Amino acid sequence: MRSQAENNHLKVLNKGRFMAERVPEAGEIAPDFSLPSASGEEVHLAGLRGRRVILYFYPKDDTPGCTTEACGFRDSWQELEEQGVVVLGISRDSVKSHQKFTSKYGLPFTLLSDEGGGVAEQYGVWVEKSLYGRKYMSTARTTFYIRPDGKIGHVWSRVKPEGHALAVLAYLEKH
Repeated sequence: MRSQAENNHLKVLNKGRFMAERVPEAGEIAPDFSLPSASGEEVHLAGLRGRRVILYFYPKDDTPGCTTEACGFRDSWQELEEQGVVVLGISRDSVKSHQKFTSKYGLPFTLLSDEGGGVAEQYGVWVEKSLYGRKYMSTARTTFYIRPDGKIGHVWSRVKPEGHALAVLAYLEKH
């Protein structure tokens, strides 16, 4: 059940679905969720309390920008792991798609399947986009740093895939 404060940040869409009106900000409690991973295990954000978490939302497996971003986190993996950081990538792709993407690029971190888009909506990253005059809904490339206390420490919006993982790593080294 949602609290009144959570409901203030949600608007009802058709068929009873909810969509966040805004992206949660630094200092707020990160919205909790449970999603299936590429390995088939359920990952519950609350189960990661006490750990530093990088939660990055991306539009689609095995596309140029998303591959660049994922491979950036892969290439920074050792440094992230040394800092005790858990990296979670979330898209609306299926578990099977995540398995192929993980295998193809040797991704050492966890990808989560948000096929229904509920978690993207909770985090305010399911947005309307436009391409060649055609409007459509998609995931806004956004990354959240979640502190060990479960609060959001930093938000990177409108992420450019190239060099993003290095920017995240640099931030984490200072905080």
